[in-house]
Amino acid sequence: MSGKRLKRYREKRDLGKTPEPRGGHRSGKGGRRFVIQKHDASRLHYDFRLEVDGVLVSWAVPKGPSTDPGERRLAVRTEDHPLDYATFEGVIPEGQYGAGAVIVWDTGTYRNLRANKGPNSLSMPRSIEDGLVEVWLEGEKLKGGYALKRLEDREADWLLIKMDDEEADARRNPVSTEPESVLSGRSVEHVYRELEDEEHE
Repeated sequence: MSGKRLKRYREKRDLGKTPEPRGGHRSGKGGRRFVIQKHDASRLHYDFRLEVDGVLVSWAVPKGPSTDPGERRLAVRTEDHPLDYATFEGVIPEGQYGAGAVIVWDTGTYRNLRANKGPNSLSMPRSIEDGLVEVWLEGEKLKGGYALKRLEDREADWLLIKMDDEEADARRNPVSTEPESVLSGRSVEHVYRELEDEEHE
């Protein structure tokens, strides 16, 4: 099933020329990872990804996630990505789809807040189909409830909203104050410099 869902991902890329993973690795049933990747493509954005049924369901968030419940951040649904992508950092070459540096800005686990509600329970796939995803994140930078809500009559356009809970903080701006990778400690600029150094060796 995940192979079919990754068809669009593979069609968009020449996997012989980009270091991005081909995919194929599956986690155990019920995996609940999330990852947010900072992606310096033609426009800098943050890719918000949730593990659902063996793939990373993905949204591109131009301004990045906020910890302020008063903020509404546009989140554009993109193609599903392979689970291997959750740890991908590097530079996608010029001429390839999404060319630019990628780092893992935050990662952790999540739980579905629309589950375990008796007759009103919804699985993650059903929530996505319904156009409203509510999750509790346990990341290194982000914690607490977040909602993804699809805009009416707009298949790809959603809003990413921080729920008003104990983890909400309108004074924080982690996108600005915490720019580095949680896996390697590198910035996107550092990733570019490393590639340049390798090319000049």
